[in-house]
Amino acid sequence: MTFNANGIRSAARKGFFDWLATEQSGVDVICIQETKAQLDQLDSNVFHPQGYYCYYFDAQKKGYSGVAVYSRIKPQGVHYGLNCELSTVEGRYLQLDFEHISIASLYMPSGSSGDVRQQCKFDFLSAFYPFLQQQALDESRQMIVC
Repeated sequence: MTFNANGIRSAARKGFFDWLATEQSGVDVICIQETKAQLDQLDSNVFHPQGYYCYYFDAQKKGYSGVAVYSRIKPQGVHYGLNCELSTVEGRYLQLDFEHISIASLYMPSGSSGDVRQQCKFDFLSAFYPFLQQQALDESRQMIVC
């Protein structure tokens, strides 16, 4: 499942975690984009739902961007960011690796606010595309990008 939170604290106020606690389908992995919170702002248990391993990757700028992944299964590896400064500074990519599959939460830069941000988006895509090509060469692993 993927979920654009437009702020994880806002989502909490609107009932996201109440829904998650009562969800009967047994959601195994949830990818969240646009958390808009620093990890130290998420110390309440509500942001670490029972039964899930929780991973957050926040932007350096407060109230901006950020991704998260909740998983009922403990991953074998966790990767924060890509080989691209924007993905690290703005908390835009978080990947969990399991036995034969990797699941990533990706929050792409939009580029809609002007030429500078559009160039940031192009730069991000220029770094992300070769990464995806490399992942595709590994026939022993499947990948889901949300």
